[in-house]
Amino acid sequence: MDINIIEEKENLLFNRKEIKFECLYEGEATPKVLEVKNKLVAMLDADKDLLVVDKIDQGFGEPRASGYAKLYESLEKLREIEPEHVIKKNTEASQEEEEEE
Repeated sequence: MDINIIEEKENLLFNRKEIKFECLYEGEATPKVLEVKNKLVAMLDADKDLLVVDKIDQGFGEPRASGYAKLYESLEKLREIEPEHVIKKNTEASQEEEEEE
């Protein structure tokens, strides 16, 4: 899977960077949110807890998807702004189990 960042924009109002990207996955299954998130974290050299993949839109019949991610400056701001379901889909299963205990 290859990810190309199309646009990066600073949003000072929400203290975050908004990232539009394109994902190419020729001959592979459609990438999952966590796979895309991990790849973006590596590309941007960012903290895994501060990046949220908001959406991934797949092209019909094409091995290509476009997406939108947000990189926050702080965990407090992320939790204040993002809905719970978006945070949950960006959290790995092992982290969820640890938080419940």
